[in-house]
Amino acid sequence: MSATHPIIAITGSSGAGTSTTTLAFAQIFRQLGIKAAFVEGDSFHRYTRPEMDVAIRKAREQGRHISYFGPEANDFEQLAGFMQEYGETGTGKFRRYLHTFDEAVPYNQMPGTFTPWQELEDNTDLLFYEGLHGAVKNGETDVSKHIDFLIGMVPIVNLEWIQKLVRDTSERGHSREAVSDSIVRSMDDYINFITPQFSRTHINFQRVPLVDTSNPFSAKNIPSLDESLLVIRFRGIKNMDFPYLLSMIDGAFMSRMNTIVVPGGKMGFAMELILTPLIRQLMATGKIA
Repeated sequence: MSATHPIIAITGSSGAGTSTTTLAFAQIFRQLGIKAAFVEGDSFHRYTRPEMDVAIRKAREQGRHISYFGPEANDFEQLAGFMQEYGETGTGKFRRYLHTFDEAVPYNQMPGTFTPWQELEDNTDLLFYEGLHGAVKNGETDVSKHIDFLIGMVPIVNLEWIQKLVRDTSERGHSREAVSDSIVRSMDDYINFITPQFSRTHINFQRVPLVDTSNPFSAKNIPSLDESLLVIRFRGIKNMDFPYLLSMIDGAFMSRMNTIVVPGGKMGFAMELILTPLIRQLMATGKIA
């Protein structure tokens, strides 16, 4: 952790809504005049998409599973080293994983490949990470210890699967069968490397749909924010003004001493109310707790 070069990480599995949350943070950074370096967790995958396909086939032949959630397909050590370097010096190298043709065309590359490594922009105020492993631990490797402000995006699992199915079929060109197969194949890594992170976060935003999601694999549409509640859990953050939040967010209520529930349609407003003062405090003191 670093008071001089703070790091904020949004962590959540594929389809959890981390990309949407990144847009909210970008707006807050603009309002506060903060120059942020944005880094995507997919930068630290080990394999291109064709290489991953080969690795999956080989694992199946050996009676094993491999997924983007686990250490075999990701370089956790490099990610932890990158976080440490930025915290100490405000520098580091990043790249992008190009998911779609639209992302790949400007680089004259194919989808499922990486851009070349390059240096972060000079003189940034903080690092903002969005991806699968912002709070991951694996043996002696601990990414979470380098993060100053950890936020989890955690829709209930059926909603997470619906979001992944709809996004990966409509935006990334995958078949429903392929997406369903990847969900099943990822379960061991999901349990061991994704869910434990949400006990290390400072805040979790968990969206709970108010419509039937009993069979996520048959869903054609993602439940809207207005068809949801947002459960927000705080950990290790002192002096949260819950009465103020309740007075400002119509329909909000406390379900536990550290948990506030707000209507899903108020998600953006609630995030702005909660996160803006915490980011301001982080920039002023190097800590949020």
